Amino acid sequence: MPRKPGITDETIIKMYKSGMSFKEMAPNIGLSDRAIRNVLYKHGIEMNRQQYSGQPRKHKVNEDFFKVWTHEMAWILGLFVTDGHVNNKIHSISFSQKDERILRLIAKHMEADYILAPTGPTRKTPTLLINSKEIKNDLDKMGITSKKSFTVPFPDVPEEFMPSFVRGVIDGDGWVQKTGYVMNITSGSFQFVNGLFTVFQFWKINCEITSTISQTGKPIYRLWVKGKYELPKLAKIIYENASDNYIHNKKERMTQRATELKNE
Repeated sequence: MPRKPGITDETIIKMYKSGMSFKEMAPNIGLSDRAIRNVLYKHGIEMNRQQYSGQPRKHKVNEDFFKVWTHEMAWILGLFVTDGHVNNKIHSISFSQKDERILRLIAKHMEADYILAPTGPTRKTPTLLINSKEIKNDLDKMGITSKKSFTVPFPDVPEEFMPSFVRGVIDGDGWVQKTGYVMNITSGSFQFVNGLFTVFQFWKINCEITSTISQTGKPIYRLWVKGKYELPKLAKIIYENASDNYIHNKKERMTQRATELKNE
């Protein structure tokens, strides 16, 4: 099996030291487990039995994080539901964000080691890795699995923490127009989008759901909030309990019309 172009010994070592198992590394590198092991042997890298057996290296993390509702937990859950990944082969989850500040906040709140997956031709966005069977099981109980894109339900979030959860959803997969008049949230799960729709109606936010078909033939749903009155109203709700747990440019766009409304 030929090694993929651009994959050096140093890249292989970096992947291994990040905590990836041989099973995860093989398709990214283009080498068999045995060939990867030979590269590590050649450079005198001490190997971890868990990784060799296909399990990721143990990282520090608060394994009870998703058991107790807090504003930080709700925000991170919203981020994960929309923009996280559950590994279907090993006990690992990951978050991808262009803004590493967000990944550092996630690691801080989850009391997790700050371990990023190696970047390469197929992964250019910074990705935080968290290895934990317990956390993966807790997410699974909420219906958040490796196939969540089209099946994830709307979680049973306590009313007190709903604003933080929605803020995480918008940070994960929301789009806010630069002018601050339009915002939408995209999902392949109608159940999830409809759950958001119900929440927004309860908050008296005018919204609508549209649907399209993707190039792969799958339905894509979008929840829209439009108007200079509606976005500041939504922003007031979801940023009330935020410290620095949000993507700054999205907040700025959603709140920029608030001053205009006060002056009318």
